[in-house]
Amino acid sequence: MLLKGEQLAAHLDRELRPLYVLYGDEPLLVLEAADAIRAKARQQGYSEREVLTVLPQFDWGQLLAAGGNMSLFGDKKLIDLRIPTGKPGKEGSAALQQWCQNLSADNLLLITLPELDWREEKAVWFTALVNAGVALKLNAPPLAELPGWIAGRLRRQQQSADLESLKFVAERVEGNLLAAHQEIQKLALLYPAGQLSMAQVRDAVLNVARYDIEGLREALLAGDLGRLSRTLDGLMQEGEAPPLVLWAMSEEIRALTVIRAGQDAGRPVDQLLKDAKVWGPRAIAVKKSLQRLNTAALETALQHAGRIDKLVKGIGQGNVLRRGDDDGTGHRDALAHGQLDVARAGGQVDDEVIQPVPIGLAQHLLQRLHGHGAAPDHGLVGVL
Repeated sequence: MLLKGEQLAAHLDRELRPLYVLYGDEPLLVLEAADAIRAKARQQGYSEREVLTVLPQFDWGQLLAAGGNMSLFGDKKLIDLRIPTGKPGKEGSAALQQWCQNLSADNLLLITLPELDWREEKAVWFTALVNAGVALKLNAPPLAELPGWIAGRLRRQQQSADLESLKFVAERVEGNLLAAHQEIQKLALLYPAGQLSMAQVRDAVLNVARYDIEGLREALLAGDLGRLSRTLDGLMQEGEAPPLVLWAMSEEIRALTVIRAGQDAGRPVDQLLKDAKVWGPRAIAVKKSLQRLNTAALETALQHAGRIDKLVKGIGQGNVLRRGDDDGTGHRDALAHGQLDVARAGGQVDDEVIQPVPIGLAQHLLQRLHGHGAAPDHGLVGVL
């Protein structure tokens, strides 16, 4: 049985099944669903809990053993099975199918998985789980639907807000449901039940988007230039070290370049991802990126990353100022094409103090990946 996340509460009010599967890309929704199932299980007498995490070399006999080990006191058991990669493998596939054929009211199996692609959703082991139990796909709502999601959460605490206020919160949290959840809880603490004004929402809600390196990676792989730009600005305001930002971007570009080269040589993408140590949700994002990127675009981006690295270190020549003046060749420098400000600490140029922050670095690299054309590199090509 397949359910939507919003259907889970009503389902648990009616019944509790011996098998649940939670999968998706939004940790908050997965956590809340798992908590709801565990709470219901406790009410139904599942007083024991065993957690199994499927890592490399996992012994699937542990799962079958957990189901067969009866408590000395006859208590029912909840088995929390976590598969971070979303790939149980051949042995795991057989074990899960065997479990589905021998469900017991004394054991409740709760399986959590990352986001799955359509191939994995059609796998024999996953189909067996869906047919035998209850599966919930828990992905974050699209940004356009986020105001509605926020409105629903406000209703749970007897509050409401107009559309402008809902959009304001949505823009501030940048699609981060955990941050949105925290801000909604803050509104409940600050104000009584009822309609919230825009002024109240604005005063309470801060810019809580997660401006971190991981968010930068996600935006790059998704090709989301707007989010990437905002994340980069946030990183710079928080004083993130430019070399670390460049390293994160370059690592993703290198991985994409290597995997794309392997694909072009006819090697299976799953093996290439494994060799590159790309797992879980990141593997799904990389696969999607490879569908729109070719080798030439990736190699160009890698070359520009090398050039940026040299300029950040003060090696070579190039206009790295925001103005993007002509570099003497008739071209505006690629790094200064309205995209990059880089300077060494305390530098003085035309009476302007240049700060050591590469504003627009990520946007520039992303534009390279989208095939906007390679700017002249003046011989400064490097591979990080």
